[in-house]
Amino acid sequence: MKDWIIDLLIAVYPWIKSLHIISVISWMAGMFYLPRLFVYHAERATTGSELDQTFQVMEQKLLRVIMNPAMIATWIFGLCLVFTPGIVDWSQPWPWVKAFAVIVMTWAHHWLALRRKEFSAGTNTRTGRTYRMINEVPTLMMFLIVFSVVVKY
Repeated sequence: MKDWIIDLLIAVYPWIKSLHIISVISWMAGMFYLPRLFVYHAERATTGSELDQTFQVMEQKLLRVIMNPAMIATWIFGLCLVFTPGIVDWSQPWPWVKAFAVIVMTWAHHWLALRRKEFSAGTNTRTGRTYRMINEVPTLMMFLIVFSVVVKY
């Protein structure tokens, strides 16, 4: 990597780290809320009803306006941190644990996006219980990510 890029990453490190944390908080808020919307959508709305349409608007806006940009920003700022010299020691287990958890979180995000398309098409076949269970994935990944970064195990 060119020296000027390394110097820039070091100089703006506190800003990148701050933006990364803000992005993660925004992404996690959506990751907790969208499956909860799906629970209520699956259990209380009938296809084509006014409530169904309301849930669809809420789910689409949450995904497209908050979650997708927040996930992309999280990845961009996170990769900037990874490439900042002295921040990540890949010989330790913690960055690998964090990377695994972020990839699982990204998979969960995309899984939820596919489910939103099913609701939109009126083809959802999953129950509220399924969405309650998937709602635990972001929580578990959050624990792995936070403990791996803070405790550095």
